[in-house]
Amino acid sequence: MTDDRDRGSRDRGSQDRGSRDRGSRDRGSRDRGSRDRGSEDRAPSKELPVKRESAPTPPPTISKPALSEDELQKKSNAIIEEYLHINDLKEALQCVTELGCSSLLYVFVRSGVESTLERSTIARQHMGMLLQQLIKAGALPAEQYYKGLEETLEIAEDMAIDIPHIWLYLAELITPVLHEGGIPMGQLFREISKPLVPLGQAGVLLIQILKLLCKEMTPKKVGAMWTEGDLKWSEFLPEGDNVDEFVTEQKMEFTIGEETEEKKDEEKDFLTGEEISKQLERLIQDKANNQRVRDWVEANLDDQLTTSNQFIRALMTSVCQSAIICDTPYRVDAKQIGQRASLLQRYLCDEQKELQALYALQALMVHMEQPANLLRMFFDALYDEDVIKEEAFYKWETSKDPAEQTGKGVALKSVTAFFTWLREAEEESDKE
Repeated sequence: MTDDRDRGSRDRGSQDRGSRDRGSRDRGSRDRGSRDRGSEDRAPSKELPVKRESAPTPPPTISKPALSEDELQKKSNAIIEEYLHINDLKEALQCVTELGCSSLLYVFVRSGVESTLERSTIARQHMGMLLQQLIKAGALPAEQYYKGLEETLEIAEDMAIDIPHIWLYLAELITPVLHEGGIPMGQLFREISKPLVPLGQAGVLLIQILKLLCKEMTPKKVGAMWTEGDLKWSEFLPEGDNVDEFVTEQKMEFTIGEETEEKKDEEKDFLTGEEISKQLERLIQDKANNQRVRDWVEANLDDQLTTSNQFIRALMTSVCQSAIICDTPYRVDAKQIGQRASLLQRYLCDEQKELQALYALQALMVHMEQPANLLRMFFDALYDEDVIKEEAFYKWETSKDPAEQTGKGVALKSVTAFFTWLREAEEESDKE
C-alpha cells in the first residue's frame, strides 16, 4: 500500500466516520455532537411570541472597597499556599484577577517570592510560572512585578549569609518570566539589576538565570535572546572588571557569539532514563508549550537519545498521562492530544517509533489496571490526529514480542471495535 493510498484511506475513513452509527462502532469518545444538540433543544422556539418589557432600573452598584495592604497580604498568602498545594494554575490566575488591586499586586509578588525562597526548587519554579502567566494575561503589570522583587533584591547580599544559594533560588523564581508572553530579556535584566549594580551583585544573579535557561534551550538560543536585548556585560559588572575574563570564567561565551558546536556537546549532562521521564513529565504537566519541550530536548539530549525507544516511551507516557480526565469512568481529553500532536509527530517519525509509542500506552493502561474503554479512546484520538498510522496499529495488534505481552490480551479486547471499524473503513475506500 503506497503512502498516498494510506493518506487517502485515512482521509476517506475520517469522512466516513461522520455518516456511520458511532454507537455500533463503540466510538464513545465522540459525543460532543450530542451535547451540542442538547443545548440546541433547550433554545427557545422562534415561533413563540416574545414579550418585550422595559428593563427594571438596576439598584445602585456599591463599589467594592479597596483592600488594604495587610488584607491583600493575607489573601495573597492564601492563594499562594493553595496553588502550591494543588498546582491548579487556572484557579490561581482567576483568584489573583479577582483581587482587583492592580496597583497593589507588588504585594502578591513579594509574598510569592518570600514564601517560596527557602522551599523546594519545584515550588519556586511553579511560583515563577504563575507570575509569568499573570504577566502574559495582562493581569500583572511589569512595574508591579519589579516592585515586588525589589525589596528582596536589595537585601539579597545580606541574606546570602543565612541562605548561601540565594542567587540560584532567585533565578529559579525569575527565569520562568522570560518564557513566551513574559518579559523580554533586555528589559527584565536591566530592571532587576538596578538595585544590584551598586552592590556589585548583578552579574552573579544574571549568570544563574542564564545557566538555568541553558538547561531549557540551547546556549545559541539564549545568546540570541541576549543579543536581541542589546545587552552588554559592562552594564552589569563593577567598573574596572575585565569583561572578557569574566565571560570566559563563567562560560558565557554564547553571549558574545563565540560558542562552538564542540563545547555545546561537552556541556550536555548525561541524564538517566528516569531523569528524562521526570523532566518530560514536569514540562508536560506544567503545560509548557511544544516549543519549550523541543528546546529542552535539543539542549539536553543528543540525537542518539532522542531516537531511542526509551525517550519515545517517556514522551508518549507523559503526553498520555496529561490527557487523562480522572472522572468516573476515566476519559481522554482529545483536545490535549490535539495540542501535543505536532510534538509527538516530530519524534514518532517512522513506523517502529509509532509501535514503541503504542507499547508505552499499553504499559500505561496496565499500570492503571486497564480502565474500561480508555485505550480505545486513546486510539481514536491518536488516529484522528494522525499521530499513529494504520500500519503501526496493525503491527501492534499482531505483535508477538515476548517483552510486550503483559496486559496485551485485555488491551486487544478493549479495542476490538476500533480495529473492526478500521478494517471496514479501509475496505470501503478500496472499493471506491
